[in-house]
Amino acid sequence: MTVPVRIDRLRLRLVRLPLVAFFETSFGRVYDRTFIVVQAAGDGFEGLGECVADVDPYYSPETNVTAWHVIKDFLAPLVVGRSFAHPRDLFAAFARVRGHNMAKAAIEMAAWDLAARAANVPLSRMLGGTRDEIVSGVSIGIQDSLDQLAQKIETELAAGYRRIKIKIKPGWDSSAVEMARSRFGGIPLMVDANAAYTLEHAGLLASLDGFDLMMIEQPLDYEDIRDHAELQARIKTPICLDESIHAPRLAEDAIALGACRIINIKPGRLGGHGQSIRVHDSCAARGVPVWHGGMLESGIGRAHNIHLASLPNFTLPGDIAASKRYFVPDLIEPGITVSSTGTIRVPIGPGIGVDVDWDRLEAATIEHYDVRA
Repeated sequence: MTVPVRIDRLRLRLVRLPLVAFFETSFGRVYDRTFIVVQAAGDGFEGLGECVADVDPYYSPETNVTAWHVIKDFLAPLVVGRSFAHPRDLFAAFARVRGHNMAKAAIEMAAWDLAARAANVPLSRMLGGTRDEIVSGVSIGIQDSLDQLAQKIETELAAGYRRIKIKIKPGWDSSAVEMARSRFGGIPLMVDANAAYTLEHAGLLASLDGFDLMMIEQPLDYEDIRDHAELQARIKTPICLDESIHAPRLAEDAIALGACRIINIKPGRLGGHGQSIRVHDSCAARGVPVWHGGMLESGIGRAHNIHLASLPNFTLPGDIAASKRYFVPDLIEPGITVSSTGTIRVPIGPGIGVDVDWDRLEAATIEHYDVRA
């Protein structure tokens, strides 16, 4: 499909939304979400992207402050006033700027939405999606007690979610998994460490083999592909890499070294949809399943994720849940919903196919900045 795109203006919005409930990982506990929304306009159409950087540099070196600076002063001048043969070409246009994938992804994904709207097709079609619905799992943060965790799991299973992910860290790991298995039987269950462990914890992580987990996500440091390979050789449970995979070549290296058996794809971490598709295709060619991670996105970013997760090698339930789990109200109306059987319909309208409530977005905007040709 020929999908040219021209960008005449970028508008950046710094947005803050309160979370419905706190969300805790090994990095800490958060009560709200601050992020950047990018509006890309050209040829009478507008596309939207969401930057998944946070206020702190714990998951990634990027933050809202760095992303705002890099987009405004370095990336926007490389694309505003230019035409591209395809949205995937934006990533190459950013090549002189090293790193800053989340900043790059926010513009690139807005360009995909812009191109799909101009072509009057759903984004999933342009990306190569093959499904009209995706299967949804849910991520549950670290809680104040095992009873509180059990209540959360019970609520999410009742809502229809197909897979439960528990965040873990040293001191909140085996007891949480044992409780989940004893109370909820053979539910599809996985854990996510967000790089909280080292090889010195290999014995503890190996003890989780007895709980029939789908995977252990990112147990070790985000730069330690070699250590993950050593750990994978010592445990039976598949390792899934997240933070470690911020380029297609790293996915290929991790698979070749035996560092993981599953890969989590997040377009923000990889630099956009184009790079995500490269990882998806590379994993498919090597028989490695992928699934779509989440970064507490609003409905704008969540809609992008749904479209990407419609590609064929996303064979495991992703962390794409209903809007109401995180934001009430969301920035889109209606919000993203999950069926009683744990599925989400892929929007069929042009582009990301959801309607932004502009009054809500304006009310949540802390700061904005325009870059024009």
